[in-house]
Amino acid sequence: MVFVHGLWMSGHESVFLRRDLRARLGACTEVFSYPSVARDVGDNARALSAFLTSLTVSRLDLVAHSLGGLVVLKCLELRPPAAPGRVVLLGSPLQGSATARSLARVPLLKAMLGRGITQESVTPEHRSWRGSRELGVIAGNLPLGLGQLFASLDVPHDGTVAVQETELPGAADRIVLPVSHTGMVFSPKVSYQCACFLDHGRFDHDAA
Repeated sequence: MVFVHGLWMSGHESVFLRRDLRARLGACTEVFSYPSVARDVGDNARALSAFLTSLTVSRLDLVAHSLGGLVVLKCLELRPPAAPGRVVLLGSPLQGSATARSLARVPLLKAMLGRGITQESVTPEHRSWRGSRELGVIAGNLPLGLGQLFASLDVPHDGTVAVQETELPGAADRIVLPVSHTGMVFSPKVSYQCACFLDHGRFDHDAA
């Protein structure tokens, strides 16, 4: 399993998530770290593709948080890995981000967001999933985070990304959990649901 981090992160924050997934699935875990501010999604997606190609594995699952989900989608669009596997996206702004649009109105804050977020979330595509890999989406609805200080999030949200912004037509399954955007990578509920989807191709909705 490869974890792909979000904006301003390094992947080290996923240590608890990766530990739980190793225990639940008996899988080896890796982190793909990338410059989330300095490079755009396309450049990071190509770097991810090269990283995945360098791995000698018979199965390759991907778990991505926030901006990392956009990098993963672009990577799978450009060059899907040969090894089979599933994908779980955590709180990714797949249909744009009201928070990013608000921040981007201030030049300094726009620069802090970096090329990836401003390219993909301020002027977003209408995304859908048509790939062969089973893909699951986890959204959070615990409204704790700095995002709500900059944007009027008057719909269910995780403190940064609105639940409706995580929707992805064509995904195999989707679940909403009581977690915040940053808290996703530390949540036992999230690690459990990730393991369920990676193992079975569906989430455990009875446990949500």
